[in-house]
Amino acid sequence: MGEPRYSRRTLLAAIGVVIATATGIATYVSTSNAVEQQIATADKVRATSAAKPVIRFERVYSASRHREVTLAFYLPSGVNPRGLPMSILLHGLNGDARHAAIGGLPDVLAAAVAKGKVPAFGFVAVDGGNNYWHENVPGDDPMAMLLDEIPRWLKERGYGEPFAVTGVSMGGFGSLLYARRRAERGDPIAAAAAISPGLITTWPEMAKRRAFKNEGEWASLDPLRHLRATGSTAVGVWIGDRDKFIEGTRRYIHDARPVIGTVKGGGHDDGLYRKVTPDVVQFLAKYAKRAV
Repeated sequence: MGEPRYSRRTLLAAIGVVIATATGIATYVSTSNAVEQQIATADKVRATSAAKPVIRFERVYSASRHREVTLAFYLPSGVNPRGLPMSILLHGLNGDARHAAIGGLPDVLAAAVAKGKVPAFGFVAVDGGNNYWHENVPGDDPMAMLLDEIPRWLKERGYGEPFAVTGVSMGGFGSLLYARRRAERGDPIAAAAAISPGLITTWPEMAKRRAFKNEGEWASLDPLRHLRATGSTAVGVWIGDRDKFIEGTRRYIHDARPVIGTVKGGGHDDGLYRKVTPDVVQFLAKYAKRAV
C-alpha cells in the first residue's frame, strides 16, 4: 500500500484538533472552517474555566435524622468562602443532595458571578428523604436538620448563615414550609425560590406519596392553606404550563401573590428547569449579603 494522501481540508481539521487539545479541550469537527472554530474555542478557554463551579460532598451525621447524610456545596469559583451567603437547596422526591442542583444551577451561578452580574453566594444541599421535609416518621426530622443543624455545619466550615432557600418539586413544597418555620421563629429568611413546587390540591393524590400520616397533617403543612405564613420572606415561584403541579401552583401564585410568579412553556423536567435557573439566580442574588 502507498502512503495515505490527505487533502488540505483534512490537514486543517487535524491542526484544529491539535490546537484545542493543547489548551486542554478536544473538540472534533469536520467542517471546512475547523481551524477557525478551534481557535475561537481556544480563545474562550480561560473564561470558561473561570466560570466552572466548585462542587464538594461530605458525609455528616444528622442527629435530627439519626443517620449519616451527604452535605453538598455548590459554589462559584474564585471567591472567598469566608462568610459566603448560602441558600439551602432542597431536592425533590426520590432525590438526594448530590443531584439537587437541577437545570445546570451551579454553572449558571458560577457564570453569573464570574461575569460580575450577581454578588457571590452559594448553595448547600443535604439528603432529606421522601417525607416532604417534615417529620413523618418519628425520629426522622429533616426540617429540624435544616433549621438547627445546617447553620452549625455552615458556621463550622466558615460560610455565612442561610439567607434563602431554593427547592424543586417536593423541595419547592419544602422551601415554602422552611420559610414558614423560619418566620414562626421570628427569624425569617430573606428569600424563598420554589421551582415546580409540589402543591397538590387533593388528598387522594397526595396520599399516594405516603408522606403524611393523614389528611389533617397534610392540611396543617400545605402552603396553599397557609398563604401568609412565610411572613416578610420574598417568594419567587417558577413552573411550566404542562407541569403536573400547575393547578396548585397557579392557585398559589394567584392567592399568595409572590414577588415573582412565572409560568413558562414546559413540563416537570430539566428542560423547564434550564429555562428558569438564570431567573432564579438573579432573584436570589438581590437578597444575598455577605456575612461579616
